Amino acid sequence: MDAIRKVPELSLMSFLNGTNNDKTTFVNNLFTGLKDYGFIILVDHPVDYKLTSKAYDMIHEFFQLPLETKQRYVCKEGGGQRGYTAFGVEHAKNSKYPDLKEFWHVGREELVNPAKFGKFLPPNIWPTEIPEFKDTFLKLYSGLDTTSTIVLDALGMALDVPQTFFRDMLQDGNSILRPIHYPPLNEMAPKNAVRSAAHEDINLITVMVGATTSGLELLDRDGQWLKVNCNDKQLVVDSGDMLSRLTNDVIPATTHRVVNPDGAANKARYSMPYFTHPNPDTLLNCIPSCRGTGEKYPSINSHEWLMIRLKEIGLIKDKENQKSTY
Repeated sequence: MDAIRKVPELSLMSFLNGTNNDKTTFVNNLFTGLKDYGFIILVDHPVDYKLTSKAYDMIHEFFQLPLETKQRYVCKEGGGQRGYTAFGVEHAKNSKYPDLKEFWHVGREELVNPAKFGKFLPPNIWPTEIPEFKDTFLKLYSGLDTTSTIVLDALGMALDVPQTFFRDMLQDGNSILRPIHYPPLNEMAPKNAVRSAAHEDINLITVMVGATTSGLELLDRDGQWLKVNCNDKQLVVDSGDMLSRLTNDVIPATTHRVVNPDGAANKARYSMPYFTHPNPDTLLNCIPSCRGTGEKYPSINSHEWLMIRLKEIGLIKDKENQKSTY
């Protein structure tokens, strides 16, 4: 009988605080987990559960605000990289149907080199209706930023790159924290649309706080859809387009989706992915250890790649008035 396929669960604290053998084991399991599945689950990590719980309470409160209130926080530049994006605006690449979700974007608040990168990263937008929203989400952003850096440090060891390889590109990185609301479905939901159609993330890796309900599935490397189950004290990590280009598809971008709920499961779903991006100048060139018989992708910098992908998913377009279709 074939072994049951299950997303690997790893202890990040074993990498941070363990023996040399523990660190080596984590590095090896992280590499094979992302290569073979595209997802891993961190069962422990530095992000405080009290903070993530508070953040979930706040996004629930925000998304219950009237649409006209939320619309005041739509970002006018940069493909919706900050503030509010309404229901039905984003769609998966090549999909004719909108995703059944609305979301909020938090970006990097302070830059080490604002003169160089400030033009690429618009300022954050903060809702005035919810006290402590800014403070809570900046703390959560910082915690997930630190965690993603540690994970990429470990992955760099497996890829035989210089010790500061990922840290250098992550300084002033255009990373995004995206709290998402998937409302309960009703008869007004567009036909053939799903909560989040099959897609790959644009970035290096995504680090996501465990969602409030199930629905996340990954397309396994063997072509089968596999449920990703974790709790809200854990973090899910998956590989994105930029990492795929850097590794020459040694670690492919992971196709995943959020399926529509049935019956009693048809209730609101909230999730909080952190999309880890390098700084806009980073060249997405093949890592030497992954070159094999030759590089598959031409050189492109991360900002150019981001703009291409944002157009493909509908976030860069004529945004005169983002309107909810729900």
